Amino acid sequence: MKKTLFLIGTFSLGLLLAGCASDHVMHTNDGQTIVTEGKPVVDKDTGMITYKDIYGKEQQINQSQIKDMSSVDN
Repeated sequence: MKKTLFLIGTFSLGLLLAGCASDHVMHTNDGQTIVTEGKPVVDKDTGMITYKDIYGKEQQINQSQIKDMSSVDN
């Protein structure tokens, strides 16, 4: 019984934390739209933006190729 309650609690906490991460949308200069999981990270030294795509794969794009970036309400 305790094991079941622990698993339910852990699962519920995971869903709660997953709901806190907001997705972002980036529009590129050439008209593409990129949807990311969570907030992209900008490396000031290299000018690269690192993000996770909708499939969970880590990607990078040069900051100069991005026209605008905004968060999406879930």
